[in-house]
This record gives sequence, structure tokens and C-alpha cells, in this order.
Amino acid sequence: MLSRLALRSLLARPPACTALVARGAASDVTSTDQNLPRPVRGEPGKVRLGFVPEEWFQFFHSKTGVTGPYTFGVGLITYLCSKEIYVMEHEYYTGLSIFVMVYYATTRFGPKLGAWLDKEVDAYEKEWNQGRVDTIKGLEDAIAGEKKAQWSAEGQELLMEAKKENVLLQLEAVYRERMMNAYLEVKKRLDYQLEKSALERRIAQKNMVDWIVSNVTKAITPDQEKQTLDRCIADLASLAARK
Repeated sequence: MLSRLALRSLLARPPACTALVARGAASDVTSTDQNLPRPVRGEPGKVRLGFVPEEWFQFFHSKTGVTGPYTFGVGLITYLCSKEIYVMEHEYYTGLSIFVMVYYATTRFGPKLGAWLDKEVDAYEKEWNQGRVDTIKGLEDAIAGEKKAQWSAEGQELLMEAKKENVLLQLEAVYRERMMNAYLEVKKRLDYQLEKSALERRIAQKNMVDWIVSNVTKAITPDQEKQTLDRCIADLASLAARK
């Protein structure tokens, strides 16, 4: 009797496990690995009249039609009561009274109690899944951090390449600067040698000219000088007459 009342109370409100299964199935699609699916709580089978499984009605439907299961049930109860197989003693009426009270309590307080139990079940489920959610979030953060570290490492490689190129450019600049300094120093020494040679040549030439002029001047006598002067005057006079 009590089992029948419990099953009837289940029909008075939607079972909490149905909503949980639906939510679990929805979350299973988004958060479950394809290679390792998460287990889902099974949904209870359908019943009629609060306790009779749907399979029994399907079994009779193929043989007796729609009214067959109900006719069989009413006939069986009538047979048990008429043959006093099921005796209706004072305990029967007590159970009937308890059934009426339980039915009234179920219809009056069942929805509120069911809603409260659903909230409690949701709270328990959320608490149980919180650790898994935190773990998944931690792993996702670790993956993001690892990707960022890899990106930073790649940036460090590019930075090292840029530094190497910078060092090579600095070495090239120092090499060219030293080559220019060596060129200037060699040019200065060559210019010095050239100027020195030119100066020695001019000095030698000047000394030679002075020596020749002085010797030639010493070799000319006054008579030769007078004759030369007269000849020059005559040449100038002849040139003037021609003009």
C-alpha cells in the first residue's frame, strides 16, 4: 500500500532526476572528451496508474487492444475480492484512510517539497561538480600560460637574433672605422714622404740654379758684359726700327 502511494506521489510532480539528467546531458555535450564520455544517470521508465510499468500495457495492447490491461486489472481485483483471497479486514480500511491522508498531503505539499528537493539536489550536484570545474579551469589556465610562455620564448629567439645582428653591425662599424684610421695614417705618412721628396727636390734645384748663376756671373768679364750690353742695345734699336 505504501509503495503504491510513493509511486503516485512521484507522478504528482516531475521527478528531479529527469531535470538532472537533462542538465547532465546538456553539459556532457560541451565538456566531455570524445574518447572518454562521462556517465549519465539513467532516466526511470514510464509507468501508468502510479506503479504499473508501461511495458505491461504494451504487452496487452498487441493482444487485447487499449482496454485490455484495464479489464484484466479490474477483473483480477474483482476475482481476488469475491473469492476472499484478498480479505478486506479492518487493516484494509485503516490503509485506505492512510492512503487518503497521504494522497492529500502529496497533492497539497508535494510540489513545494519537490521544488525544495530539486534545489537541494542542484546544490549538491553543483558542489560535486565544482571541483571538476575548478580543475578544468586550472588546466585551461595552465594551457594558456604555457602557450604564452611558448610565445614569449619565440619572442626571445627573435630578440636574440636581433641582438646578434646588432652585435655584427657594431663589429662591422668598428672594423670599418679601424680600416679608415689605418688608411688615414698610411696616407699621412705617404703624403709626408711625398712632401719631403718634393721639398728636397726644390731645395736641390734652387741650390743648383744658384750655383750655376753664381758661376756664370763669376765667369763673365767686364768687357764681355759691356759687349753684351751693347749688343742688346743694338738689337733693341733694330727691333724698334722694324716696328
